Amino acid sequence: MKRVLPFRPTVLAVAIAAATSYTYAADTNTSDVLDTLEVTGQTYRNTATKTQLDLEETPQAISTISSEELETRGVESVVEAIRYTPGVNTELRGGSITRLDLFNIRGFDNTYTYYDGLPLLSNGNNLQIQVDPTAISQIEVFKGPASTLYGSTPPGGVVNMISKAPQQESKNVVELAVGSDNKKEASFDSTGAISDTVNYRVIGLIKQKDGQAETTEEERIMIAPSLDIQVTDNTLLNLNLYYQNDPSMGTYGVLPGMGTTDYGQFSSDSYFGDVNFDSYEREVLFFGYKLDHEINNSWSFLQNTRFSFAQSNLESIYAYSVEGTTAARDAYATDEEAFGVSVDNQLSTVFDIGETEHNLLMGIDFFSLKSNFIYDQVPIGNAPAIDILAPDYDQVVVSDLGIYRDTDVDIANKQLGFYLQDQVRLDQLVLLAGLRYDRYESQQTGTSATYGMYELEQDALTGRVGALYELDNGISPYISYSEGFEPQSGTDTSGNAYVPTTSTQLETGIKYARHGFNTNLAVYEITKNNVLTTDPDNEQNNIQVGELRSRGIELEIQKSLSEEVSLSASANIQDVEVTKDNSGLEGTTPIRIPEKQFSAWLSYEPTDGSLVGSSFGLGVRYIGEMQIDAANSGTLDSYKLVDLSMGYDLAQLSPDWKGASIQFSMANVLDETYFSCYTSGYCWAGADRSFELKGRYEF
Repeated sequence: MKRVLPFRPTVLAVAIAAATSYTYAADTNTSDVLDTLEVTGQTYRNTATKTQLDLEETPQAISTISSEELETRGVESVVEAIRYTPGVNTELRGGSITRLDLFNIRGFDNTYTYYDGLPLLSNGNNLQIQVDPTAISQIEVFKGPASTLYGSTPPGGVVNMISKAPQQESKNVVELAVGSDNKKEASFDSTGAISDTVNYRVIGLIKQKDGQAETTEEERIMIAPSLDIQVTDNTLLNLNLYYQNDPSMGTYGVLPGMGTTDYGQFSSDSYFGDVNFDSYEREVLFFGYKLDHEINNSWSFLQNTRFSFAQSNLESIYAYSVEGTTAARDAYATDEEAFGVSVDNQLSTVFDIGETEHNLLMGIDFFSLKSNFIYDQVPIGNAPAIDILAPDYDQVVVSDLGIYRDTDVDIANKQLGFYLQDQVRLDQLVLLAGLRYDRYESQQTGTSATYGMYELEQDALTGRVGALYELDNGISPYISYSEGFEPQSGTDTSGNAYVPTTSTQLETGIKYARHGFNTNLAVYEITKNNVLTTDPDNEQNNIQVGELRSRGIELEIQKSLSEEVSLSASANIQDVEVTKDNSGLEGTTPIRIPEKQFSAWLSYEPTDGSLVGSSFGLGVRYIGEMQIDAANSGTLDSYKLVDLSMGYDLAQLSPDWKGASIQFSMANVLDETYFSCYTSGYCWAGADRSFELKGRYEF
């Protein structure tokens, strides 16, 4: 029997669709679920299709991290939030580098993220916007090339954060937290109805803590107000603003070597910088709107727009080699500012042709980013060396460094995309097809002794097709093909402009959602072409003959073992290889890519007895061996990490404590020391043991 979907889902329907992406059970009573749902809002569109359709109907892998998981594990960044996601490796630059969200998906590095479906500003240098998890309702990780919906994207996938939306029901939450590294944090979240047609939400945060590396600090102030205005019965306007000030965000320094020397292993808090020349300040403001309008009974229009401003200042001194007990150091500084505009226009409709139901999406999106990048250098040898056994962090006299201006450039990037997608249902068969054309322009002008000037104009046409069949027993096998691209600036030895790198993915798998059991098994192969590789006739230049291939198997499981116990687990095995190269790397595995990963989180919430009101969680993460450098001259050891959480509803002690609760979370319980490396001479220590005790009052 053909299933008929209403064109305009209500807020309640959208909430159910979002929540069931990971918790759907065929026997669940809707009225029981509604008490705990966080309504994502009428303007929510899922990352995999840019529609309100269920994620289970998408013939491609997508993982969701809920707000409950973010709270339970006490995460402080997107990187920490996606640690338990299959195919994702988050330990790229250790635990002390917190100012950037750096990770890879299915073997391909990713340096930028999305917020409510629009890209967050990043100029490819040290200026990257981070959104604090306090403002996030859920995170969706969409696997594989996604250019058909988003334009220029890495082959591994897209990470999209969904903001907390205004709610009609009044709710106020105040939280206070303390933790390791002298952490102190206070936050609030207030939402409700101002009138019959206006709902509001205001989220705020202030926190301070010591960084993992010695002498460093991390500070943040954030506020995020938003309004939902029901302009007419058919038109909803969401206004949103996000402001964040990070006066200090730790260090960006590295450890010189694989984490070991002739004198023993570096500890996780090792630091070879200097308090007089090691700082990072960042200020971010973006505001926008989402206009959702029902044109008639079969057509609707959504316009999602954001204006972004950001600036940052970096001073860094770092060690780059060790001789005996002395580490040589270098220093540099950057000043950056940027302004960006992003607009995504979506026109959608639902209609029937014979026995088929069509969910048609047409879109035009655009982004423009203008930024200024200033890079100041220090002559080699001017930065004082440091004794690694008895470090002195107060040596630098800034006036003696001889700082000089190396680079002052203006960068302008633009992308204009036109896309079309149709999701067709014929009884139990779901077909998906999409096509997109992009025009990408980039220009760098100014002066630089290090970076070249360029002007770039590139086009790309990408497509996507897939099929999924919903069997009566809850099993849904699927298969899909998707394409991606990333622009490339510069020219080869002959002066020919580079073309975009391209990627393709073939994925097949099985989804299952029934009786409290939700799982996705995926097998995939991604190939990235036109990769830059060294020109054998001119080692100072590159040619586009390189190729990378990633093959893997991913398994993700969500299972209610009983009314009190639930399990989420994931595993992936991947084989990533340089399949074409001119510089001797063919057959090698790129750095920072584990061959095997496994994670599991077990939750226990007693429903009777003396432990009623409490909750317990225990997590285990295993990250396999990784190559230490591009030449595969050695490997970094695998490591296992244990995390835990415990919570208690204080209303169980007394009715006077209604709305009050406490939550304790700890990461890397066993304080495992581990490392990630860019080369054998540039490494970072992983995140050490940390804990947080949070008190919450809801009214």
